Amino acid sequence: MTAPDHRTGQRTPLDAVPGTSAPLRGALAEAGYPDLESLDGADYATLKALHGVGARGLERLQAALLEKGLSFSGTIPAPRGNEVTVTTGHTGVVASDIKTKPTNVSPAEYIETLDTPRRVEHGRLLLELFTRVTGAEPVMWGPSMIGYGETHYVSAAGREGDWFHVGFSPRKAKLSLYGLTSHPGYEQQLQRLGKHTVGASCLYVNKPEDIDLAVLEEMLTDAWNAQPQGC
Repeated sequence: MTAPDHRTGQRTPLDAVPGTSAPLRGALAEAGYPDLESLDGADYATLKALHGVGARGLERLQAALLEKGLSFSGTIPAPRGNEVTVTTGHTGVVASDIKTKPTNVSPAEYIETLDTPRRVEHGRLLLELFTRVTGAEPVMWGPSMIGYGETHYVSAAGREGDWFHVGFSPRKAKLSLYGLTSHPGYEQQLQRLGKHTVGASCLYVNKPEDIDLAVLEEMLTDAWNAQPQGC
């Protein structure tokens, strides 16, 4: 399970996610998932098989996870009737309950505060790679995500928010890479990448040594040059 952010220690109670039922929350708690953050990386099919857990509730939890840069793992169905339109640039129009926003924290300084020398080294590597390929300034989003570029999304229900185009988070459990799995041809690139897992809009890697960094750079280049896509 994912630990709370090492700097804030914050957790999100399941009942804080709109539309989650008591049976759903009870089933997840009994299975060892007491809060939203603990669901990061949990297998979707395993959760769906729990008594009291339905597709709609998992869809709402997945949406809440994505807003924190997290995700279920495994095969995750596309949201039903919840298409997202993404455009380039920020508008400043953001739903009031969305808490993950740009901060003034220096990404380079944040990386130096990571828990282990190993993750500091990984964070430095990714910061150099993403900055070099994009040519953009890195920006901290929330306590642990580093984003590049500006996009704005609008859901079919009218929910809006600003986000980044591509980015990464050097989390303790896995390296999370964002925005690299929506451009044309990414499936073929994944076959050459090396050891990884994929969630909705997220690519997870244990450590850089597990993958071909040249392929990662290729994916990042193509993703950065492509039109941003909805989840």
